[in-house]
Amino acid sequence: MVYLLLPTTEPRRLSFYLAMEEFAARQLRLDDDMFFLWQVSPSVIFGRNQIIQQEVNLDYCRAHDISFFRRKSGGGCVYADQSNVMLSYITRSDEVVGTFARYMQMVTQALSALGIAATTTEHNDVLIDGRKVSGNAFYHLPGYSIVHGTLLYDTDMQHMLHAITPPPSKLEAHGVKSVRQRITLLKDHTSLSLDAIKSGLQKHLCEREYHLSAADVTAIEQLEREYLNPDFIFGNP
Repeated sequence: MVYLLLPTTEPRRLSFYLAMEEFAARQLRLDDDMFFLWQVSPSVIFGRNQIIQQEVNLDYCRAHDISFFRRKSGGGCVYADQSNVMLSYITRSDEVVGTFARYMQMVTQALSALGIAATTTEHNDVLIDGRKVSGNAFYHLPGYSIVHGTLLYDTDMQHMLHAITPPPSKLEAHGVKSVRQRITLLKDHTSLSLDAIKSGLQKHLCEREYHLSAADVTAIEQLEREYLNPDFIFGNP
């Protein structure tokens, strides 16, 4: 698998990395699967079929400088910040079940290689000791499939609780304690730093690197405009 590298390390919005996935699938005709890791400032990302007002606490996000974005995959609403890492996998396939299964196996095996025992569920979550550490979603473009997800290392639990509004069925009681009972954090299961985990994932999953050019970045920024369009973010699915 090929690891995609940007020419600079400047901070980017979450929308840029969504566009980067799409650019890789549409424009990079590499002879192998592609993968990259990314981190963002506090952000909420919600699914293609969700209504933002029902999923995102917009007042809280605006008051706490938390950005919010819609993605093109399905699934639920997720909070992300610099204390966790996002994963993107791009492969030549139109087949959902097999693609997801391959991706989930890769992630759990990579974590195992780092000494972290992880399992998967039929809902495409990664668990450690029965609690969720990673949620993942899927969509496809002609000839390609994209799987992306979050991997929790540490996170701001107050923001995670208040920035998104999960349905009552997902929580038996409201509050940080109930959220914390459903999820787990990698830092509680390993002495490795987040940077060490990122390095380990890349080393385990990828055999070579592909360096994106400045022209590639410009093209990604052009694609990003769609993700920043208010009609895309706020429009009902």
